[in-house]
Amino acid sequence: MTDQAVDTGGARLPAHPAAEDRFLGRTRELKGLRADIERAGLDTLSGRKAPRARVLLIAGRPGSGRTSLARELARQVAERYPDGLLQARLSEPDGTPVPVARTARELLAALDVPAPAGAGEDELTEVLRAALAGRRVLLLLDDAAGAEQVDALLPDAPDCLAVAVAGGPLTGIADVRPCTLGGLDTKSAVELLTRYTGSVRITVDPRSAESLAEACLGQPAALTLAGGWLASRPQAAVSDLAKRLHADAGDGAEATPLARVFRLVHDQLPGQAARILRLLFLAPAGLADPHTASALAGCSVTTARAALEEFAALGLVRAVDSPLPEYEVPGCLHPLLRARAESQERPGELQLARARMLERNVRLLQSCRVITETDSPQARERLREMPQALRFPSPRAAAEWLSVRRPALLAAARVAVADGELDTVARRLMSQLVRAMAAHFGAQAAAPDLYEVHGLVLDVAERRGLHRERAAALLNLGDVDAQTGRTAVALARYRAALDAGREANDPYATGRAMESVGGAHQELGDYDRAADWFGRALAERLARGERAEAARLYGRTATAHTYAGRYGEALRNWRAAAAGYRKEGDVAAHARALSEVARVQEYAGRPEESLHTCREAVDWARRAQDARLQAALELRLADTLDRLGDPAAAHLHRAAAERMLGKEAQEDDVPSKHGDDACEIRSAASED
Repeated sequence: MTDQAVDTGGARLPAHPAAEDRFLGRTRELKGLRADIERAGLDTLSGRKAPRARVLLIAGRPGSGRTSLARELARQVAERYPDGLLQARLSEPDGTPVPVARTARELLAALDVPAPAGAGEDELTEVLRAALAGRRVLLLLDDAAGAEQVDALLPDAPDCLAVAVAGGPLTGIADVRPCTLGGLDTKSAVELLTRYTGSVRITVDPRSAESLAEACLGQPAALTLAGGWLASRPQAAVSDLAKRLHADAGDGAEATPLARVFRLVHDQLPGQAARILRLLFLAPAGLADPHTASALAGCSVTTARAALEEFAALGLVRAVDSPLPEYEVPGCLHPLLRARAESQERPGELQLARARMLERNVRLLQSCRVITETDSPQARERLREMPQALRFPSPRAAAEWLSVRRPALLAAARVAVADGELDTVARRLMSQLVRAMAAHFGAQAAAPDLYEVHGLVLDVAERRGLHRERAAALLNLGDVDAQTGRTAVALARYRAALDAGREANDPYATGRAMESVGGAHQELGDYDRAADWFGRALAERLARGERAEAARLYGRTATAHTYAGRYGEALRNWRAAAAGYRKEGDVAAHARALSEVARVQEYAGRPEESLHTCREAVDWARRAQDARLQAALELRLADTLDRLGDPAAAHLHRAAAERMLGKEAQEDDVPSKHGDDACEIRSAASED
C-alpha cells in the first residue's frame, strides 16, 4: 500500500467484523412500522385517495440506532418499491439544516434527472415531484431538523413511502406515523457486545455483560464503543468496565452513557491517535480520508491511515462503501469530539488545522487537474515536482477521487467561506475546484456544482472588497443563469459585474460585461439596446487594438441590427467583421462573415448582390478547406437561384453540397452526424 492520493488496490478495510453482521433487536418496532405501512390513512378513511406519500417517523436521540433501524426497515420492504431507494441526510454533522434545494438536487442526481444549475428550491422540488410521479420509491430522509424539510421533499405519489429520521416529532405533516426509540432490550444489547468481544468473555460472566448493557442504557452507539474498547483489550474484564461506567454515572461527570464511554476510549488512546480523533470534528461533511486526517493533525498519511483503521475497529468511525479509503464520523460523536478538541487545543491550533486541511485539498486538486494535461511539458514537470503522496496514478484515478470526494470538497469550500478568517486559502481552494471539475467532468456537466462555488467566490469577494473577483464571479453566475433561461436574472448580474469591473479598473471584465449585457438584451428581444451595448464593447476592443475580438463584436452588432430590421447597419457591420478577419488571416471566419453579408442582402431584397457575395464566400471557404461551410453556402446559393428563377443551376449547387457532405461523412466515418448537419443547413436555407 502506497501513500498516493488514490490507491484502488484494496486500501479500504471494513470497520470491524461486527459491522458486517445482521441487524440486532428492535423486533417490536419493526413490526409496528411495517403495520403502519399497511394501515389506512385519514384520507382513505374519509373516502379520498391519499394525495401524497405515506410518512413514517423514527424518532430518537443521536446514538439510539435510529438510522440503522430505518435502513433495516428499508431492506425488509425493498421489494415493494421496485423503483429503488433514495437516501438523503438533512442535517450537517454539527446539526446545521441542509438547504432543501441542495437535497433536492442530490436526489435528482441519484435519479439521473437533470436539474438546471442555479435553480431555486421551488423549481427543484417541483422537478423532483414530477420525476417521482408514477414511481414506487422508498425515500429515507435521515437526521431531519424539522417538518419543513421533510414536507418540501415529499412526492405527490401515494405509492411512495417516506421514512424520516429525527430527534423528535414532525409537527405539521399530516398523518405521520411515529416510532420513538429507547434502548435495546438486554438480550440484544448483550449480543451486540458479544459480536465485538467474542462469546467466551460474555459466557463466563453474563451478569457483568448485563450490567454493562445497563450502564450503557442499551444505547447502540455506547455499546458499540464499549465493545470495541473491550475487543482491543483482550485482558480487560467486562466486569471492570461495567463497574467503571456505573461509578462514572454516580459522579455525574458526563451526562450520557455515550459521553462516558467516549471519554474512556479517547483518554486511553495514544497521544497522537487521540489528537487525530478529536480533530475529526473538522472533517468536511463528516467524511474523513487519510489525507484529511493527516492534514488536520499534521502527521504522515501512513499514520493517519492506520489511526482511521483503528478508529473503525473501535466503532469510532464507520467505513464508507467506496472505492477509496473513506470514513464517516457518526453524528452522535460530533459534539463530543468538538468539546474535546476545544478543551484540549488552543483556538489558534484549531484554525491552523483547518488551514492545513484546506491547503492539502488545494494541492490534491492541483494534482487532480494537472494529470489531465498530458500533452503539456510544463504540466508533466509540475507533476514530477509534487510529493508522491499527492500524485494520482492515472487520470482515471484522479477523476474517481474527485467524484468520491466531491461532497467533502464542496463542504470544505462552504465551511471555509463561512469561517471568514481563511479567505485566502478558501479562494485558492475554490479556484482549483472549479478547474478540476471542468477538466474531468466538463463545464456543462459540473454546472450545478460550479454555480454554487461561484456563489461562494462572490460571498468572499463582497466581504473582502475584491472587485475583480466579484466581477468574475458575477459573470460566471450570469452565464449559467442565461444558459438556463433566467435571462432577467442574468442581466442583473451582468450589470453588477460591469460596475465591479469599473471599480477594479479591469478592461477585460468591463468589456466582457458590456457584451454580456448586450447578449441578454438581445435574448429579451430588445435589439436596440443590444446593438448599443455591443457597440460599447466594440469601442473598448478597438481602443485596445484587439482586432480579432473587434471583428467578432462587429458580427454581434450586425446580428442585433438584422433582428431589428436595420439591414443597412447590419451590412456595414458584417463587412467590417469580414475585413477584420481578413486582416487577421482568419480565412474561415472571413468566409462565414461573407456568408452573413449574403444572408442580409437577401433579407434586404437584393438577391443579385447576395448571389455575388455568396459565390465569393464559397471561394473563401474553399481556401479555408472548410467543407461543411462550403456545403452550407452551396445550399444557400441553390435557394437564391431558385428565387431568381434558375432551377437548373440550383440543382447543380445542391448536388455539389450533397457530394461534399457525403465525402466528409465517409472520411470521418460518422455519416449520421453529417446527415443531421445537412438537414440543419437545408432548414436554415429554407427559412432564409
